[in-house]
Amino acid sequence: MAEADVAPREAPRRFLLLYALAWAGAAIAYVPFLTILLPVKVEGLAGTRIGIDWLAWLSFGGALAASAGHLLFGWLSDVTGRRRPWIAAGLLLSCLLLLAMGQAASLPALLGLIIAWQLALNMMMAPLAALAGDHVPDGQKGLLGGLLAFAPGLGALSGSLVTWPDLMLPQGRLALVAALVAGAVLPLLLLPLPAKSDPAPQATSVPSVHPTATVRRMWLARLALQIAEATLFAYLYFWFQRVDAAMTDNRVAGLFAATLVVSAPVALAAGRWADRHGQPFRPLVLAAFGAAFGLMGMALSTALAAAMAGFAVFSLASAVFLALHSAQTLRVLARPERRGRDLGLFNLTNTIPSLIMPWLTIGLVPRFGFSGLFLALALLCLISALVLAGLSRRR
Repeated sequence: MAEADVAPREAPRRFLLLYALAWAGAAIAYVPFLTILLPVKVEGLAGTRIGIDWLAWLSFGGALAASAGHLLFGWLSDVTGRRRPWIAAGLLLSCLLLLAMGQAASLPALLGLIIAWQLALNMMMAPLAALAGDHVPDGQKGLLGGLLAFAPGLGALSGSLVTWPDLMLPQGRLALVAALVAGAVLPLLLLPLPAKSDPAPQATSVPSVHPTATVRRMWLARLALQIAEATLFAYLYFWFQRVDAAMTDNRVAGLFAATLVVSAPVALAAGRWADRHGQPFRPLVLAAFGAAFGLMGMALSTALAAAMAGFAVFSLASAVFLALHSAQTLRVLARPERRGRDLGLFNLTNTIPSLIMPWLTIGLVPRFGFSGLFLALALLCLISALVLAGLSRRR
């Protein structure tokens, strides 16, 4: 349908809720697969020892594909001026490729499928991310960020569901994930869009009201924290197994889900506070400090209870940070005619860490163990907090 050029005062709550559900669908697509189902699949094909190395290479190849795909399809959605056809195509292809993962009989075949799946997933996610910038005004960015915080929790809950003992076979797990993703994304594709939150692009260049330094700080802060998150979550299952062999895949998924569910109302409250007080960056600083504290606790823990508590703090704080950061990024990227492309550049902060973390892990874990790795990740979270602490108040 045609999209109006007159900026509304607020986006309808129905749109915000269905958008948040669709974003949760994207999380359901990758969270249970990358954190639980993929490591289990790799372990079944190669064993734990070789599987750790292969998991690094699978993450590396997938990250390259995700980076290229997000840039490409974000840019294409800008050029075509249409977001939802790309979202629909990516949804269909990513679900089909997810089902194909269960049939992979070798690690090289699994690598090829992951690369194709990441391309298709980002065909869906890149235009979906830009869609929020098109239709949600700045005064609701904090609220949007709070609603987006429910996505990781729902993604983790789906992981807990699909790994429920004796519920279904591995192929059934993948089919259930695909069905959940489709059910979450399709309602947004059928909903009439509200008017755009900014005027239609003009022939002349529209300068950003936010300095380039702010954009760079936002990019660097997310990159630092995302390196910590990507490294931790890629090896979370193996780390918990070393702490206590009784930590099954379902117990890990359940703990992950519980902490992310708690993080959602925290992020929602913080986002609404940021909207009311015109302080979009302060909650981000506090969340980054909290993530660092949780990682320090994990590095020092020797018992399962302490390990679980440290992880819970990190998971909660990082989820709040990433949800609010995603929404506030739309605030500082003020050029609607290239929003998809610019978000593709910001998405590099999500995928570059997967290129870095294998070497970080290989360099630190053999020499210093997981404790040394977690202390290095805590330092990255502190850098993230300090980078954002220097930002001035923005409205």
